[in-house]
Amino acid sequence: MRKAWALFSALLVMLASLVPSLAPIAARAQGGASAVVTIRDAETEAFLRGIAHPLFRAAGVDPALVRITLVQARPINAFVTSGNRMFINTGLIQQSGSVAELAGVLAHETGHIAGGHVARLPEEMRNAFIRSIAGMLLGGAAAVGGGRNVGGNAGAAIMLGSQTMAMGELYAFTRAQEQAADQAGVAYLDRLGWSSQGLATLLGRLREQEMLAVGRQDPYFRTHPLSRDRLEFVTEHLARSRLAEAPWPAALEGGYRLVRAKLDGFIDPPMTTWKRYPESDSSPAARYARAIAQYRSGRTDQAVALLAPLLAEQPGNPWLRELQGQILFEAGRPREAVAPLREAARLAPSEALIRTALGRALMETGEPALLRAAAGEFEASLRIERDNGFTWRQLGIVHGRLGQGPQADLALAEEAMLEGDFPKARRLARQAEEALPPGPLKLRAQDLREAARRDNLTKEQREQDDAMRRRQPR
Repeated sequence: MRKAWALFSALLVMLASLVPSLAPIAARAQGGASAVVTIRDAETEAFLRGIAHPLFRAAGVDPALVRITLVQARPINAFVTSGNRMFINTGLIQQSGSVAELAGVLAHETGHIAGGHVARLPEEMRNAFIRSIAGMLLGGAAAVGGGRNVGGNAGAAIMLGSQTMAMGELYAFTRAQEQAADQAGVAYLDRLGWSSQGLATLLGRLREQEMLAVGRQDPYFRTHPLSRDRLEFVTEHLARSRLAEAPWPAALEGGYRLVRAKLDGFIDPPMTTWKRYPESDSSPAARYARAIAQYRSGRTDQAVALLAPLLAEQPGNPWLRELQGQILFEAGRPREAVAPLREAARLAPSEALIRTALGRALMETGEPALLRAAAGEFEASLRIERDNGFTWRQLGIVHGRLGQGPQADLALAEEAMLEGDFPKARRLARQAEEALPPGPLKLRAQDLREAARRDNLTKEQREQDDAMRRRQPR
């Protein structure tokens, strides 16, 4: 039976590796593996929306219903999960050869969303699981009933055969989904007047990986089963398409090069960045990357000096102003950071992360007169993006510095609720409710306290509540 259990566990591992999109992203993987890191960057997120949202609309999907999350990981990969969440590895941007390749992947993933593939996959997994379990039970009976050399071997053969059949059927299902997503993806690209050449280029690269050992294959290949039919379909579509050689919008291509350079500069070591973007390269992207490398090396003045010509060339670019402000703020110069961040917020008033950055700079100037302006920026950010726990914490801090204890408790209760610290949320919401005068804030405190009550929590939230209470000092 130990053999049967080992094979049972192996099936679970195979299923998990096949469909990572169905597992929640944990802060740290089992066995002490490195943490999964998500990245927030206003420029990168705005750029991805600029590609994804037209694709969503072309597919008849409301962009407001899809949440895009950027994961810091080098391998090329992107996938969607239940709840219309799209995860994109930074490596997909860094290792794509052009905006066309990136857009081809996003069009493919949009096909999965529009086709409801994620919703159907759990049922297919369950069916494969049941078929495998039945085979393992039959194999276990054969192993128990026979001798070590006869029955045991027969049992192992039956169990392995059942798993192979189950996984083969599941792979066939996912291959069909991949082909359907490709077909939908090229249709969306056509509707937008965008070429599918990038998708063909990426599929060709994955085709080359088919001969590699599994451990050397890119995760995108393993989670998006490739078949000759898929590549042939896209190639044939290009042969018929009048858009095969259509140039991409200059704004998207230019934005892609800047975003890729920014990710290279922030993620890779500075020495790597300087080698990839040498002084001989005078393109805006190369100068952008070198400025970030200088900043990461602690050379604030050199970084700001490198940004100055780019700012003169692109005065309407909010991301350059944002970076200038970030460099100055993190160098301990918040007063100097306020002006560029104010300009960034003026140029991009709907970017929550920029409004939060401006609020932090205002708060850390040490000038009491600017504290209320900081609170206003945090509140503006939260009107755009209410589920940002970091911004709620900053709002709580600024209320505390203003001597507004009940408002600080309420903001920190919002943060605790988002983090799943329900005991803390109950305590802070109760304190705020007791001290606040009648009005909207008091009602919000009551709502938070009720939402954090154990009776109103889900089973998973109650388990989290128990864990949080055990951590509290007695």
